[in-house]
Amino acid sequence: MASKLIMNEAIKAAEVSLTGLDGEQLGVVSRQEALDLAKQLKADLVCDSLMSSPPPCRLVSRGAAKREKDQAGKEARQKDGQIKVKEIRLSASIEEHDYETKRRQAEKLLESGHGVLLVVRIQGKEGPAAKTLLEGLANDLKASGTRKTGVQLSGKQAALELLPK
Repeated sequence: MASKLIMNEAIKAAEVSLTGLDGEQLGVVSRQEALDLAKQLKADLVCDSLMSSPPPCRLVSRGAAKREKDQAGKEARQKDGQIKVKEIRLSASIEEHDYETKRRQAEKLLESGHGVLLVVRIQGKEGPAAKTLLEGLANDLKASGTRKTGVQLSGKQAALELLPK
């Protein structure tokens, strides 16, 4: 997994080897000078490695560093092939608003690289309704995920597993 991102005031070195927003080398400057420049350019100061002295740091547009780290983490998880599967429980007689909430929740999980196990608890003769509900939800989530399994009806529940695209 990606290591912790060291940014701005969390960088404790007295001097840093600074790279600008466009990748240009700005040389070795004091930590305070680098922080002032970052503030002036509305950017973040990000440390790439603490293993060298002075540590190499770069200016990155505000918020881009976190997105970059999140993306790298997502790619690393996908390469590992160890996708965490999160369970979302529904009922066969779900209201439209609740359905939309669960759909958005599943979409968010799929987009962040997690698998989703949709589970519908069945009581009495709700089997066909549960199957229809899961088919519809899988259809609505086509853009974010692909089916790992078909709808599985077993005793008291119906389940469907989706993997991120």
